[in-house]
Amino acid sequence: MQALAFETTTQTPATAIQQTADADLIERIASGDRAAMQVVYARHRIRVYRFVLRIVANHAVAEDLVSDVFLEVWRNADRFQGRSAVTTWLLAIARFRALTALRRTMHQELDDDLADSVEDPCDNPEMATQKQDRSEILRECLSELSANHREIIDLVYYHQKSIEEVAEIVGAPLNTVKTRMFYAREKLGKLLKARGVDRDCLV
Repeated sequence: MQALAFETTTQTPATAIQQTADADLIERIASGDRAAMQVVYARHRIRVYRFVLRIVANHAVAEDLVSDVFLEVWRNADRFQGRSAVTTWLLAIARFRALTALRRTMHQELDDDLADSVEDPCDNPEMATQKQDRSEILRECLSELSANHREIIDLVYYHQKSIEEVAEIVGAPLNTVKTRMFYAREKLGKLLKARGVDRDCLV
């Protein structure tokens, strides 16, 4: 992780800079103004941290992602076109970074905890053998879902997010998220059944 100079600087930006509007600060950052970068970082770091933490549910990962987000701001401030608020731009970067981190680790971390997070009414001697392979089956089936559906299943079941929280994270209307969840469950159920696993035991 590259160290960010604006995280550790001990200099206090001038009052005039502290009162500068976000969009103007981004313009100054594009010109290499580190004092402006320090103000943006101090002003929005907590907001970005709380946002990504809701997605990744890991404090250490969230801290790393915050650094990634503001490093991207420092490097790409000249790409900000002012069509939206600076905070909207920051959170869009943060969401992309956080979801990328989730997808990178999804196959590594998805194990029996995902299946066990839902009460399983199908326990019997015949199911014991199937449960041994459930983690692999889930990974295979999830990989066949669309990106939107995989995201919903991952957030709801693995990260235990409510539908309302998912709507906030993905920036979609609540009814849209509910619809995606319905079709994601339906598709995952069919994929599991095709592999000989009763959908009622997992979804």
